[in-house]
Formats: sequence, C-alpha cells, structure tokens
Amino acid sequence: MSSNTGGHFFAYLNWLLNPFHGLKTTEVYDLIGATSLTEHALYLNLGYWRNANTIDEASQALALLVAQRGGMGSGDVVLDCGYGFGDQDILWARTLKPARIIGLNITKSQIVQARRRVADAGLERSIDLREGSATEMPIENESVDLVVSLESAFHYRTREDFFREAYRVLRPGGRLVTADIVPTKKSDNPFKRLEQWISWNMVAGKFNIPPENAYLIPTCSDKLSRAGFVNIDIKSIRDDVYAPLHAYLSKDRTFVNKLPLLAKIMAISAFHRSAESVYGGLDYIVSYAEKPGKAREI
Repeated sequence: MSSNTGGHFFAYLNWLLNPFHGLKTTEVYDLIGATSLTEHALYLNLGYWRNANTIDEASQALALLVAQRGGMGSGDVVLDCGYGFGDQDILWARTLKPARIIGLNITKSQIVQARRRVADAGLERSIDLREGSATEMPIENESVDLVVSLESAFHYRTREDFFREAYRVLRPGGRLVTADIVPTKKSDNPFKRLEQWISWNMVAGKFNIPPENAYLIPTCSDKLSRAGFVNIDIKSIRDDVYAPLHAYLSKDRTFVNKLPLLAKIMAISAFHRSAESVYGGLDYIVSYAEKPGKAREI
C-alpha cells in the first residue's frame, strides 16, 4: 500500500468511525472523490425512482424532475448551485436547452473534473462552471431566471443565507427549485423516534449538515416566505427515493464494490435492515418558490 493510498484509507476510516471527527463539505467530497452511485455517469444524487430501474436512470430522472419543476426552458439563464461533476448541467443543456447555465461549486476537485467533462461534451459556450459559494454568490443582482440546487442546500451555512442570495440574483418572476434533505417529523413511538434520531445524526454528522438546517417542511416554507418568496410549494418525495434506492443497492452491489473494505462491510450490514430503519430520520423534498413580479418575456 503506497503512502498516498494508505493515507486515503485511514482518512476514510477516521471519517466513518470517529464520532468526534467531522469534515468540511469540501473535505467530504474530496475524500469520496468520484465514487459515484451511478455506473455510467458521475451523478451524486440519490435518484427519483418512480419510473426508474437503475441508479443511472433514477439520478437522471431526479435532475429532470427538478428542472421541469422549475419550468426550465430555452430562454432561461439558469444558476446551478452545487453542480458536482456537471452531469445535470450537461443533461439540461442537451435536452432542455436553456440560454445559459452558470454553475457555482466550492469543491476544487469537482470543479476541475466538471469543467473537463463539459469541454469534452462540447458545451463550453452554454455552460459556465465557476468556483463560488451559494451563500455568497459572485452573481449580479436580478441576472438569472432560475436558481436550482440539486441535493446541496442541506450543506449550506445556512440554507437561509442561500434563500436570501437566491432572491437577490433572481429577476422578478424568477424561480427557485431545490431537491433537499430535511428531518422527518418525530414519531410518537419512542423506539422509532430513537431510530429517527440515529438516522438523522449519522447522515448530518458525516455529511456536514449544520444544526441550523435541521428543520421540518413547515419551517422551510416559513423561511422561504421570510426571504421574500411567494407561491411556495414543498412536497415530500421520500417514498420515491429511499426505499427503492435501498432495494436496488441491496440487489446490485456495483456501487458497494467500489467502496473501501470497511465502508463496504458497513453498507452490507445496512442492507439487512429495513429502509425505514436506515432512512427513518430523513425526509426528501422538492421545493419551489417564486420571486414576486412579472417574469420577463422570452
């Protein structure tokens, strides 16, 4: 084992097993690297499984669900916050053909690879991937039509700051759409409530979800309203995410076999538990909101 390989292994080990060792968001994704759930792309989302049979189909379906919920179209300037390796941007540029996609990301290793993949796809003119924070956007006021955050907003310090920034950069009539993870409502059953607590804290602790972002759907709606948004609509799609993902990964070990040995053992042990036990504390939402005013004519 080389020193680099050994160092990565022990960093992974420390991240998985040490309850007192937290990582910054960028450090989490640098450590995970390109270990994506998908087989033929580098999507980092959990997927929307209503009509999907594979993780690649589900990940693409979630990206399209978010874009379509936001009404992404040919005249839109789109801001994608947390673009990962750029898969969703390439998909949107090819299928929905917005006028321009600007991306913001803070993980340098992802930025380098995403830019390379966009260039390889011949889409540099329509996709502009930048380094920048979703809570301090290097974007001009009222310059975009649609802000999207696909499975990233739970990381932001804080989600409220992201809402305020999204409101600032949107034109009147602009839209904000997120696919996001929030806690589930506490069960009346004390044993299930403990299961929920463990589930949420395992994910929040390892994937750097700030305590300030741990609130339910009604609070999320209230925070959007306080940021100035109207026509707010938040729906849970957890039944089309966690249970079918759990069933798929339990049968298809392609992703699990990519993991370091210890992570693989932990993943396999989770497959012997029900999806509700593993994901009991996690809700999964698609939220939509609009900035007041008349949308520009295209």
